[in-house]
Amino acid sequence: MPTLLTDAKNLLSDLVARYRNRVDYLAIRLEEAEGTDILLRGDKVETLSEGLSIGGQVRACYKGGWGFASFNQLATLADRVEEAIASARLVGDEETLLAPVEAIQDVCFVPLIGTDPRHIPLVQKKELCDRYNQILRSTDRRITTTSVRYSDSAQKVIIATSDGTLIEQGWVDMEMRFAATARTGETVQTGRDTSGSRKAYEDLTTLDAQASSAAQRAVNALSLPPVKGNTYTVVIDPILTGLFVHEAFGHLSEADMAYENPDLLEVMSIGRRFGPKELQIFDGAAPPGHRGSYLYDDEGTPATTTQLIKDGILVGRLHSRETAGKLGETPTGNARCLNYHYPPIVRMTNTWIERGKTPVADLFTDIKEGVYARNWLGGMTNGEMFTFSAGEAWMIRDGKIAEPVRDVTLSGNVFKTLADIEAIGDDFYWDESGGCGKGGQSGLAVGCGGPSLRIHDVVVGGEAAG
Repeated sequence: MPTLLTDAKNLLSDLVARYRNRVDYLAIRLEEAEGTDILLRGDKVETLSEGLSIGGQVRACYKGGWGFASFNQLATLADRVEEAIASARLVGDEETLLAPVEAIQDVCFVPLIGTDPRHIPLVQKKELCDRYNQILRSTDRRITTTSVRYSDSAQKVIIATSDGTLIEQGWVDMEMRFAATARTGETVQTGRDTSGSRKAYEDLTTLDAQASSAAQRAVNALSLPPVKGNTYTVVIDPILTGLFVHEAFGHLSEADMAYENPDLLEVMSIGRRFGPKELQIFDGAAPPGHRGSYLYDDEGTPATTTQLIKDGILVGRLHSRETAGKLGETPTGNARCLNYHYPPIVRMTNTWIERGKTPVADLFTDIKEGVYARNWLGGMTNGEMFTFSAGEAWMIRDGKIAEPVRDVTLSGNVFKTLADIEAIGDDFYWDESGGCGKGGQSGLAVGCGGPSLRIHDVVVGGEAAG
């Protein structure tokens, strides 16, 4: 079974060679994935499974029209190629515009620096979850519900295209999620924390403090006063900065969003100023060691680092080969799919705001009344608008952090918020907890990073979202 993909390379190459002249573009992506999923809710085990899946997808493009077929039996692959080609030829009536990329032949795997989770017995992973669950439940008698979720996935992928690319690549991804809900009377508060890694199983075995902190935040918030809704100058920590740059700005930088929406394309015009001169925003899978890191995307385009905002001005966006071709720009290696059931679409990888020069303590200077928000509970975006719930928050009074408050939500328009950044901290943190959703493909691993930010005129609501 482990050698199935390697043995299939010749089959994929032969099929691509046989059918390539019937379409403008043909790609076959074959995937082998094995993983573990454990979910504990309270004292009940809801999920405890190990699985292996093998399957693939065929994508064909003819006169701008796409055909797609997925499969989980190699014996039917030729039939699926025929289906994808037939679909593409049925809908294609324009011009195929795919930005050119160099043909690549490569075999590569994202290296682990510690233990591979596949070498850890299921019972040991379950014991780890039990330990964290006990920490959550024993924090305080007011904790009413808890959940712990562990998952790992090892993927091996072969990509063969009619352009001559033949790539075999692989990686291992791991994630641990905690949540604890506390209640007293009618007041209910929740604390959450998530950690992820593409480096080592050990990264998920030392999270006792995070689990305890998540539960304690829920308990502490029960007795806190709700924030008074108003417009404030706000200081946010690097975790909220990472969430903001990913959710509020990053999705608008995905070029399929732009070319399918002329109004957004006009707003997101290259050369437009969006923030202060100190603002630098990047996305890229090329920096190693993060959850959104890889060597080639799911079209076989090499990973890059793309600067999206330079000195406050929009200078780039994220592309697949098709969006780059349609907009006359360069592919960035951002075509990704969750698994073989879905076609690759434009997705973020690791998205971050570069650290600034302002000492963090100075971000609070001269704020007569404001809010300091850390961590996150949840959030949502709708086009240019966003709303995020802070995991912890304090009032700022006369330049100092004052009393803690709860039910803090931050809302606004992303373009106005970027323009309202007053200072960028000299700290920086990578948050590896991200699981991104788009186009029905939820849970795709990403990284987010950034420094603390000071932003004026942020709408702060006094009720928690969700």
